[in-house]
Amino acid sequence: MLKLKPNCECCDKDLPPHAGDAMICTFECTFCADCVRNRLPDGRCPNCGGELVRRPVRPAAMLVNYPASTERVLKRHTGC
Repeated sequence: MLKLKPNCECCDKDLPPHAGDAMICTFECTFCADCVRNRLPDGRCPNCGGELVRRPVRPAAMLVNYPASTERVLKRHTGC
């Protein structure tokens, strides 16, 4: 199950579970679409070099039993 991290690890923008602009890689590194487009080299994950894709939205009813993560991750990457 995806962790649904609560923020962009580049700019620290809030990315709630319903955010349509949350992007993730295969390791669940999480970024906002703006940082992917404008700050990250080639729009790739700066941690693993992987493809960043839109994070799925977990239905609200499922958040009751399977809540999103509250652990914020913020890393300094080139461009951030």
